[in-house]
Amino acid sequence: MSEVGLKIYTLCKKIFPINRSITGDGVRETLNILKKEIPSLLIHEVRTGTKCFDWNIPQEWNIDDGYILNPSGNKIVNFRENNLHVMGYSIPVDQNIKLSDLNKHLYSIPEMPDAIPYVTSYYKENWGFCITHNQRKKLVDGIYRVKINSQLTDGKLTYAELLIPGETNQEVFLSTYICHPSMGNNETSGPALVTFLAKYLINLKNRRYSYRIIFVPETIGSILYLSKNFESMKNNIIAGFNVTCVGDNNDYSFLPSRSGNSLSDKVAKHVLKHATDSYSLYSFLERGSDERQYCSPLVDLPIASIMRTKYGEYDEYHTSLDDLNFISEEGLNGAYQVYIKALDAIENNNVYIANNKCEPQLGKRGLYPNTSLKTTKDIVRNMMNILAFCDGRTDLISIAEIINVPIWDLYEIISSLMDNDIVSIHNT
Repeated sequence: MSEVGLKIYTLCKKIFPINRSITGDGVRETLNILKKEIPSLLIHEVRTGTKCFDWNIPQEWNIDDGYILNPSGNKIVNFRENNLHVMGYSIPVDQNIKLSDLNKHLYSIPEMPDAIPYVTSYYKENWGFCITHNQRKKLVDGIYRVKINSQLTDGKLTYAELLIPGETNQEVFLSTYICHPSMGNNETSGPALVTFLAKYLINLKNRRYSYRIIFVPETIGSILYLSKNFESMKNNIIAGFNVTCVGDNNDYSFLPSRSGNSLSDKVAKHVLKHATDSYSLYSFLERGSDERQYCSPLVDLPIASIMRTKYGEYDEYHTSLDDLNFISEEGLNGAYQVYIKALDAIENNNVYIANNKCEPQLGKRGLYPNTSLKTTKDIVRNMMNILAFCDGRTDLISIAEIINVPIWDLYEIISSLMDNDIVSIHNT
């Protein structure tokens, strides 16, 4: 098993138990853990009520405890045993209540009787408990005691960003969200994977592009970040990905940007075609995460998503069954390797122009082998095919698609052609 897969999974285990929401101490605790992994990570806080486009930062929510006592006085639902048991952003409650009234505040999934659902009410005051349907069927008539010890206060929303400079101001953007409590694929996997992508990029020598990486609460966080950074993002971002659901062992998935033909789209589809056995291609109409904000018409950034199983497409989604057993070292490592190939492809994607009319004489430069083996034939064929499209208009990812070869098989060839002054980078 890959060492990096184990490290990502270990980080997942560390942040999985934390109760997170769109605001609150759980987000701070999570980001402080990530900052230990990435010391240059900057953590920011924005006050309740701050306007961001058509939205305002909500009150901060924290919770200490929540439980239900049945008519016999036994604790049957306990937030401290599983933080999904209390509906996110529940207001404080401490009362005795009849079962008929309690049922109005209970959430379960009849089709998944052993799963605790994940339910929130961020922007409308409410309270509730989430339980398995098997638990719910055992409830008897009588008076129940319900208590939620939560606090809604004028506080702050917390997020983090990392700007890794490159040779140019052009940026590649990575975004992931940090607002879900204990779920493995649809939360924990994203921040953990992006943390290790950040480590890779920090250590990458001769970075061509700069990298903007953010950890934000979903929806409100991306809207807030755009409201503060839109101009520079619009001017500089050339490609990017919203990273979520990257930990399971199932099929890969791809959700395109709104245009469907951005550099992000071309790179993602190319990498998935050559680096995976298969993947599911979704329409932008099936979007459901922060690409809704990044690709909205007046923002229109080239942001796509490479995932393992897409959110909403697996039974365990938004339930307690999306746990640490649903994700794996192998699944995380696979997604990590795919993202590394995608980022490397963006880094190495140039437009080249030939320096000679007609084919160059490769033999005098030592580029044509004296003996013919299958591997040398492939190299020569790829070299000649690359040269056929070094026209000053076609970028390397497009050439790789035309000749149906993984772009990473072309890096050494193009480097050799450059070293021998056969092709040059053409700045369009």
